[in-house]
This record gives sequence, C-alpha cells and structure tokens, in this order.
Amino acid sequence: MNIYVGNLPYKYTEEDLKQKFSDFGSVVSASVVKDRETGRSKGFGFVEMSEADANSAISGLASWEVDGRQVRVSQAKPREEKRFSGSGGGGGGRRSGGGSRY
Repeated sequence: MNIYVGNLPYKYTEEDLKQKFSDFGSVVSASVVKDRETGRSKGFGFVEMSEADANSAISGLASWEVDGRQVRVSQAKPREEKRFSGSGGGGGGRRSGGGSRY
C-alpha cells in the first residue's frame, strides 16, 4: 500500500522516512517529492509498505508532530491523469499593453 505523508519539514529525507516508518514494519520504498528546478523538498512524500504494516503506521502516526508541524499520514490516492482539452484560452501569446520594458 502506498502512504501519503504531508506537511513534512523541508529538511526531512527519504532515509528519515524509512527510519520512522520501519517502526511499524518493512518499508518497501520511501520518497520525498522534490522541486525539479531547485532540488529542494516540497514538504511531502510517499512510503510503500504491506497493507497490514501500512494500516498500522497510519494509525500509529495519526498524531505525529515534527518541529511543531502536524504531519499528515494517510493512504495515498491514485494519481489522476492530466487531461488536456483542445480548446481554452491562449497560452503562449504576447501580453498586450504595458509599454516597453527598457
């Protein structure tokens, strides 16, 4: 089962997640989502565990707090597909008005 872990301190690493969740069973994988451009944490991540271990972790970490932040731990929802429609407001044109930038 995939577990969503939100409101993490930005200093939290994948190893920190593995260590915390290993108290509840075997961790298959742990990841902290990072910004593509800066490489810094976005403050959330995912942990994969067996269903029994995951349910135990979700219950056991319901009131988990780190650095004064209430960390949210829940079953991850399936990722939604991004759908692009063929219509919509223009995306790449020049903006009108405003005069010269120089």
